[in-house]
This record gives sequence, structure tokens and C-alpha cells, in this order.
Amino acid sequence: MNQLFNRKYIIQGLFVLLALILLGRLFYIQVASDKYFLDANNNALRKKFIYPARGVITDRNGKVLAQNQPTYDLMVTPNEVVPFDTLSLCNIIGITMEDFRKKFHKAVVQSKYQASIFQKLLSIQTYATLQERMANYKGFEVQKRTIRYYPDSIGGQLLGYIKEVNQTEIERHRGYYKPGDYIGKSGIERQYETDLRGTKGVRNMLYNVRNVAQGSYADGKFDSLAIAGEQLTTTIDVEIQKLGEQLLNNKVGSIVAIEPATGEILAFVSSPGYDPNLMVGSESGNNYMKIFSNPYRPFFIRPIKGRYSPGSAFKPLSALIALQEGVINENTTFNCPGYYQVGRTRFKCEHIDGNVALRRGIARSCNTYFWSLFVKEMTKKGRKNQHKAYDEWQEKVRKFGIGDTLGIDYPGERGYKLFSSEDYTKRYSKYWSYGTILSVGIGQGEITTTPLQMANIMAIIANRGYYIKPHLVKGIGSDKHIDPKYKEKHYVGVDAKHFGPVIDGMQDAVNSQIGTAKESMIPNILMCGKTGTVQNSHGKNHSVFIGFAPRDNPKIAIAVIVENGGYGGAYAAPIASFITEKYLTDSLKGRRINGATIEQYKADNLLPVLKDKIPKQKPKVDTSKVDTTKKTVPLKTAAIKNPFNKTAVAPKNNATTE
Repeated sequence: MNQLFNRKYIIQGLFVLLALILLGRLFYIQVASDKYFLDANNNALRKKFIYPARGVITDRNGKVLAQNQPTYDLMVTPNEVVPFDTLSLCNIIGITMEDFRKKFHKAVVQSKYQASIFQKLLSIQTYATLQERMANYKGFEVQKRTIRYYPDSIGGQLLGYIKEVNQTEIERHRGYYKPGDYIGKSGIERQYETDLRGTKGVRNMLYNVRNVAQGSYADGKFDSLAIAGEQLTTTIDVEIQKLGEQLLNNKVGSIVAIEPATGEILAFVSSPGYDPNLMVGSESGNNYMKIFSNPYRPFFIRPIKGRYSPGSAFKPLSALIALQEGVINENTTFNCPGYYQVGRTRFKCEHIDGNVALRRGIARSCNTYFWSLFVKEMTKKGRKNQHKAYDEWQEKVRKFGIGDTLGIDYPGERGYKLFSSEDYTKRYSKYWSYGTILSVGIGQGEITTTPLQMANIMAIIANRGYYIKPHLVKGIGSDKHIDPKYKEKHYVGVDAKHFGPVIDGMQDAVNSQIGTAKESMIPNILMCGKTGTVQNSHGKNHSVFIGFAPRDNPKIAIAVIVENGGYGGAYAAPIASFITEKYLTDSLKGRRINGATIEQYKADNLLPVLKDKIPKQKPKVDTSKVDTTKKTVPLKTAAIKNPFNKTAVAPKNNATTE
């Protein structure tokens, strides 16, 4: 009996305890805590958001690339509007009566009781005029916010632009944004949106039963201030970025420059470009459509999306792999009679070099040397094991960042496919051999890269065997923190001792009389580089140059591609030379390259003729076909003029010429 009696009181006690807990919680919600009062009285309380200043973006030296300027939005709360002189308001803000009706109807549909944007991006002059008469427009108010301003009007693709959010973005960011807010849509503005946007402030406004504002609830106890976005310090050097954009004016191409020791991108140029200020203000929508409809595709980010065969710029990489594998040494020679023969096919080389070793082979860009090297690489395990040898070779190529993305802190990077032996088998059947893919040995055929990847290869060679992921932001906020992955070294599996002979050849390519870029030599600076002329089936070949400087303790690695620029020494090498000189000396000495000044290079126009204006032409001869006569494959040539009326002969076949 005693046990039953005890259990009875224990159970009763538990019920009493639970009741006390519930009553206490109810008292806290209804009396002690104002927070719940706010949540339960949305009809009486309205949140007014205070927009923070967007984070400023600077170059590596603190020069402002993107800042803010004030603007104003005219807001309307439909339920508060009383009859007024609508025409006078229309005249002030510059809209028609028809526009007024449409905008007001849109606001009513959105909410009768919540303020929404009626007219955005009012100028300071309009705001000043409007403020004098706001008492006449009950239900309307002006909300201050900031918009972007780009002082130097450069780096459109690099910086990107901001635009009004869509519903998908509102849902993705879990309610941070509301209709009418702005968000980074491309470039750095998009990549670092959460750092740049800051935190909105909130003012809880109390309204009475007549819907008249009574001020902040509880004297602002529950209000919060806006917190400005973080400042971004980019890796860009504004001076060489600006110079690069000037040099690529009226040209299609790309420039990427990297500081080898850190992976910091010094210049990121995509041409044609656009003034980022065109994407700001009331005309931004119209400007967007004009840029979008430009046939030369200014919105296409060529440094990370441009698809190019590396051409002869690939040869130093090929040499490094062969040296590491012991397939050759720096003194190994191959005979160059002006061609390379596979069966009955002769592949044309631009020079007759005789017996040539590595250093001269790179300096002269001898195709025969690198075809011979590639064949030796493919047959090192015997002719029956070429497929396996190729797979081992392409895996080593991948370590240099080809065939995948590099992981730059920028949206939309592409990493184009590098073929495996299985891919070739699907294309050519199982009987393919080195002769089928010989063009890969000189950076043509089924091997494509982006300008960023080419510049990164130069950073690897400059560092003698490693790279740090290329990145565009040096630091975030006052403490300038950065993702740790942009400090890690990635080794490519080639011993440092093998880089010397390759760099010797690249040095001679620029600084000796036999070099293909000798006109681009920089006084008192030892630049190492490699030119390339890449096949273009739609017109003139593309001009390519990759390099770094100075030879010892390199400060800059660079890749330049000028579409329709002809041979590598005509455009790409001079542009790289001017930019390197400017970065290393902070000056330009007025020298001439190929007989022309830097101003002539800036002024030259290489934009290709639009397709709909190009007359139909006869199909070109495929010079890669087998020549059963055992004679040298005829090389179709055309006189290609450089911008300074000098004439050079460039090939139209699938081989690089330098």
C-alpha cells in the first residue's frame, strides 16, 4: 500500500512540474520577451531594411577598381497613397502616366501594405527636387542605397557586374534577398558576393491602427545597423591591366600574367571587353543587350574559357617530360632535313636545321625535333605498347594543369578534354599509332588549353617544377585572409635539374639571333619565352607567346594570344614584351618592335570580318593527307601582313610554324 501511495504522489508531482514549466514559458513569451511580440504583430510592425555599402575592390597596390556612389529608390506603400497630382510626380522622375499606372499596379499586386520599389536609381538631382515636394506625395518615400562605380572603366569581365536578383537567387540565398535587391552576376562580384554584400540593417517601424508610422519600436531596441561589405584586395596590377586592354583594343584575344612565386594573377585581359560602368544605372538593361548582341562576344571570358591549341608553346612541356623519363638528354640530337616522315607521309618543318639538340630545337622551334621526341616517347616500351606509353605520357601532361580546371577563384572556368588512348581507340579503332596523333607532339590536334593554363605552365617552368593555384584575390577584409588552398604548392613530378636546358632554349628564343622572338628582346632584362602560331580554320592563324622574366628569380609569367595575328613574333611576343617591361621597370622606354612603336600596336585593328560579310570561298586543301609520291607535303601559304606593312609567310596546315 505504501508503494502505491508513493507512486501516486510522484506522478502528481510530475504533472505539476510540467504545468509550471508551460506556464513559465507562456509568461516569458507574452510578457517578458518583446521578441515574440514583434513576430506576432506583423500587421502593426514593419521591417525597413537599411542597405549596407558594398565592399570596395582594389588592385594589389590599393588602387580602387570598384567603389560605391549613392543613389535613391522611390518606394511606395499603396495602402497609404491618397489622391495627389500624379502628373507632377511623373515629370519629376521622368516617366509617363501610362508608366505610372503600370508601376502602381505592380506595387499593389506585390503588397498593399508593404513598401516596394516604384522607380529605382534616381539621380542626385532628381532626389533633391523630389525631397522638396515629398509632403505632396503621401505613401511615397525615398530609400537610399549605393551602386557601383568603376573609376578607371577597365576590367569589365574581370570585375563582373551586379544586377537585380531573380526568384531562383532569392530562394537559393534563403531569404537574404528580396525583390529589387542586387546581387553579383558575374566575375569577382559574383565569386565573392557573400563577402562584398555586407549585412543589411533593420529598423522595426511601429504603425497604429490608421497605418501611421509611430517610429522605431521600443526606441530601437530591436533595430540593427547595416554592416558594410568586406574590402577585396585583388592580385591585379592596375597599370599592366590597363596597358594590356589598350594593346588588345580592336583585337580578339587574351592576356594572363601571373606572379610565379605566389600564383597571384597580375593581369586578366579578355578582348573585346566593355566598360563596366555601362552595366550600372538606368540604362544598364539596354547596354547589356547591346554588349550581348556584339558578334565578337565581349561577355565571353577568354582567359578561362577560350579554347586554343597551345601550338609550339607546348614544346617546352614536352621536352621536360622526355628529360624526366630519360627518353632524351640535353645533348640528344635529331636530324632535321626540313620534314618528318611517317611511312609515305612527310610532315613539313619550316626550317632545315640538320642535326639539332634540345636548346637549339626550342630556340628555333624545330617541328622535326619535337616530332622525333614524341615518337621516341611513344615507342619507349616497344611499338606494340604505344597505347600504354601514350596513357603514361598524357598523365604526366595533366600534372601541368592541362585537361582539367586549375581551380581559380572565378566562376565558369573550363578545363578542356585531354584525350586518353581509349578516346583515340573510339575515334580511330584499335589500330592507331603515333603516326595517327603526331600533331599532338607539337601542341596541335586533340590537345586544347586556355590562356590561364598556358600562363600557369610558364609559372611552373619559372619555379622549376611547381605552381600555386592561380587566383585573383590577394586578401579579404582588414586582415586580408585568403583560402589556404591558394598557398599550397603543386609539384609536377619533374626534377629541378631538367629545367635548365629547357630554359636555355627559351632564353635563346628571345635573346639570340636564331630566336623566333628576337625582335621582342627587352634591354637589360633576360626574358625567356616561346612563340607559337596556331592553326585557325576560319582565317589567319593565331599569334601565341608564353614566357617569363627575368630568368633568375622570375617576377612575371605571361601568356598572350592574339586571334588572327599570324606568327607568334608579329603580335603576341611584342605585346608580352611591352607588358613585362612595364611591370618590371614601371616604365616604357619608347623602343620599337618589328619597326613599330607601342602606340602603333595599340592602334592596329585585327577584328575579323563578320561571317555574313565574308564571300564564299573554295574549300581549302587538306595538307595533312598522305603524299604517296614521298615528296614534301605542299604547304599552302599566303602573304600575311603585320600591322607595319612587313610581310611574312605563314602556313595554313595543321602544324605550328615556330
